[in-house]
Amino acid sequence: MDLKLKLEVLSDAAKYDASCASSGSKNTPPAGALGSTDGMGICHSYTPDGRCVSLLKVLLTNYCIYDCVYCVNRISSDTRRARFSTQELVQLTLDFYRRNYIEGLFLSSGVLKSPDYTLEQMVEVARSLREDHQFYGYIHLKMVPGASAELLKKAGLLADRLSANIEMATAVDLQKYAPQKTFEQVDQTMRVVKDRLDEAKDESARSNKAPRFAPAGQSTQMVVGATPAPDREILLTADRLYHQHSLRRVYYSAYSPIPSADIRLPAKSPPLVREHRLYQADWLVRFYGFKVEEIVPASAPNLDLELDPKLIWALRSRDIFPVDVNRAPKELLLRVPGLGVRNVSRIIQARRFHAISLADLGRLRVPLKKVRPFIITTDHRPTRLLEREDLENSLRTPPTQLGLFESLAPVQAEPL
Repeated sequence: MDLKLKLEVLSDAAKYDASCASSGSKNTPPAGALGSTDGMGICHSYTPDGRCVSLLKVLLTNYCIYDCVYCVNRISSDTRRARFSTQELVQLTLDFYRRNYIEGLFLSSGVLKSPDYTLEQMVEVARSLREDHQFYGYIHLKMVPGASAELLKKAGLLADRLSANIEMATAVDLQKYAPQKTFEQVDQTMRVVKDRLDEAKDESARSNKAPRFAPAGQSTQMVVGATPAPDREILLTADRLYHQHSLRRVYYSAYSPIPSADIRLPAKSPPLVREHRLYQADWLVRFYGFKVEEIVPASAPNLDLELDPKLIWALRSRDIFPVDVNRAPKELLLRVPGLGVRNVSRIIQARRFHAISLADLGRLRVPLKKVRPFIITTDHRPTRLLEREDLENSLRTPPTQLGLFESLAPVQAEPL
């Protein structure tokens, strides 16, 4: 099979992996070296001047000895197979970089022979790029759960980010849909990386010459909608991984039907908005001080697809509102629908000098329709707004698609 056809097959096979954002790493290459990871990141990221920067996202091979039901590359699939040699992949990365097509590499693979054998091949690609060709661009390596600790540590010394996909939210689902994998394997792989990251942090605190180890940390991915697992189970598993293994990110990938799919899998994808709501809920837990149980209680285990999770929580918790934006602490302001981290910081800074009015919030581009029922300002008190039975329905505005050439009208404060 020629190189072009291999690339076509193996780049297409890599599209199902969402966990490839590359922010969080920075290198200073020596003179004459190739690539860098400066700026906002590489894959699925944008620089301050609006440029989209990308990486080569590809599999080493789509041969796989595992039979994961949801995976197009499973051993029982009749998909077309291909495999790069390590040197083919190294040269391809360098050629693409020199042509300014990419700024880094995201490398995953099907499992060949064993987890150790597969990771050895991937580590050799990264080693050759780093040591033989002085490539300082971004490298993200997918770890193979079950690989040895020694190989995982080698991978971290070469890559900017490591990731091991847990895929399913529960051990029962993983056993049912990916029988060759276990939660224990994935946890052990993440634990090795987490421990080495902690060691590297201590070493770098003692010496600025300490070797770098996966400076962009580790991440994972969960498939959404392939099993009946509710959003509550998905978020509880994500929260556990964040706390136990200090993950930088959990990616949520909506299940995409694959050719010759197993009858246990759904015939169509879940709504993409479900993936979006999971990211919103994930953000609330990580940066807004929410607990998973507050966002998806046992009585409502799935996220609302029409309203964002913070707004749904506020509607369930009307007794703590309205909040006075001129007096409330940061932790409470972060729970007001429509107020993000940046605007909360701006409000806290501004109120030191003058009282905040509704017009001030409008100038900050706060969505006034959303926040008005939940806040008090110098010129606004939502008398009985929170008691309205139709409040939730009034906030359910149908989504609209913004046209490419439509101008954005300036945001103004709504009349009182």
